[in-house]
Amino acid sequence: MTDASPATKSFLRALKGETVTPPPVWLMRQAGRYLPEYRAVRATVKGFLDLCYSPEKATEVTLQPLRRYGFDAAILFSDILVVPDALGQAVSFREGEGPSLKPIRSSKDLDALTLEGFQDRLQPVFQTVERLHRDIPSTTALIGFAGAPWTVATYMVEGSGSKDFVQTKIMAYGRPDLFQRLIDLLVQATGDYLITQIDHGAEAIQLFDSWAGVLPEDAFARWVIEPTRRLVERIKSERPGIPVIGFPRGAGALYQPYVDRTGIDGVSLDTGIPLDWAVGSLQSKVTLQGNLDPVMVVAGGPALDAAVDRILEVCTKGPFIFNLGHGILPNTPPENVARLIDRVRSRR
Repeated sequence: MTDASPATKSFLRALKGETVTPPPVWLMRQAGRYLPEYRAVRATVKGFLDLCYSPEKATEVTLQPLRRYGFDAAILFSDILVVPDALGQAVSFREGEGPSLKPIRSSKDLDALTLEGFQDRLQPVFQTVERLHRDIPSTTALIGFAGAPWTVATYMVEGSGSKDFVQTKIMAYGRPDLFQRLIDLLVQATGDYLITQIDHGAEAIQLFDSWAGVLPEDAFARWVIEPTRRLVERIKSERPGIPVIGFPRGAGALYQPYVDRTGIDGVSLDTGIPLDWAVGSLQSKVTLQGNLDPVMVVAGGPALDAAVDRILEVCTKGPFIFNLGHGILPNTPPENVARLIDRVRSRR
């Protein structure tokens, strides 16, 4: 990568509060199974974590969508569960079934986790960031990321994905002292992880809180807002100038206190957030990112065009980054992604 000034990167300009026309565009999970070239690389490794821990292959799959579509930002190819893996929790991925972890249910289970050697185990990820910093186009911004503490904790306690998060809530409500220990560990580990990503070339950070929306208001304040605030505060203190995007998926009206109290620079809107409300309530405080329904990109055609046009019409009078309301789906036709990009870029 040539040493282009951040001022030339539309994604970073938008995150600094500038209204950019046309708006910068990238898509969550833009590197993934919808691309045949990704599937070809994925077939060369045994497990998903093997791909995440291969700097050469992880760099390649991050670059693939840039070659096709020229996105304004690249996001590190990895997974939020490398953090518990590096802390010493057993993590594996079963094809077609998602992640499997040895559940954390007791103080003894939590005592088995350690920050000793944590950064060493994540060296392959940092090498990927370094390669990407070198190899992406000069006008493309590089996003580092991590799962937010609440969401990562749900996987660690449940032992897998979940629909109801009963075990996690039982611990958070019934053993808040124990759950606070887990969250504190994740705040420390995640902060270390993100600071090192920045030191290897990440120019912005996104915090994915995919399961933020399952908590009631008081618990949301304690387990979503406060850990995120602590992480943002640390990043801004130790690495000034690095913008942070938060994604409290499913949080609904709680997006408002999340924006007001975490210190984030941008907020990623899920598909269910009313855009007029987001523009009126949030855009004067943070850059908006989102929020096209990923299924629209599968459907394509006039429906896709109309959905893209409405988002552009409502959101582009202030700082805005075009994205989806969640990750791109595996059955998405690549030509529909091209159609979306062309539609956004034609905005004047």
